Amino acid sequence: MSGHSKWATIKHKKGALDAKRGKIFTRLIKEITIAAKSGGDAEKNPRLRTAVAAAKAENMPSDNIKRAIQRGTGELPGVSYEEITFEGYGPGGVAILVEVSTDNRNRTVSEIRHAFGKNGGNLGEAGSVAWMFKKKGSIVVPKSAAKEDDLMNIILEAGGDDLRDDGGSWEIITDPSAFEPVVEAVKKAGITPESAGVALLPDNYIKLEGSAASQMIRLMEALEDFDDTQNVYSNFDIDEKQLAEVAS
Repeated sequence: MSGHSKWATIKHKKGALDAKRGKIFTRLIKEITIAAKSGGDAEKNPRLRTAVAAAKAENMPSDNIKRAIQRGTGELPGVSYEEITFEGYGPGGVAILVEVSTDNRNRTVSEIRHAFGKNGGNLGEAGSVAWMFKKKGSIVVPKSAAKEDDLMNIILEAGGDDLRDDGGSWEIITDPSAFEPVVEAVKKAGITPESAGVALLPDNYIKLEGSAASQMIRLMEALEDFDDTQNVYSNFDIDEKQLAEVAS
């Protein structure tokens, strides 16, 4: 089972996706603002096009998207952010990537290092784990929303790559360039994604059990809760029984 969608499933079951909707919007607005610095026309700016598609997938109002683009292009005043990617290891030697956008580098480095150290992890050197991940579109939908064959036909016709069984959910995998049309095709079919975005997905997974699994969840939550965090990726996997215990 996919570590990325498994983490999305954990957050969904714990109610975090709803409880932190404001934080999700904040992260998306940051990404749009940063992307728009390279040009405010989404048709000519692939990163901005992807960021806008992710915002629309989360039902962000169009006015919010427009203002974020204008802050990025300089039409409206805004904060200047620095992008940093941290690489490290969690319990059991699992790989972790943390993408942040910050206006205070020293504070961010200190807090990310503290989160790793407090929860059984440690920071690594640049390039230590990034090679294990590939950028892909990931769309998670509940199994109750569609039959496998029907969903497979929808995503293949829209340009998707694969459909993975993740227990109670389906995870749709796409090339980043196909993310937007596949999301639109899924929604047009009357299916509401549990989560959708362009993510760094691992090539392989490490199974965690017992205390290591619980500690890993605490580390992921600590990293996610940091205000400057944009995305957290890892290659851990947890079985369904322990997932239910963690999510309860």
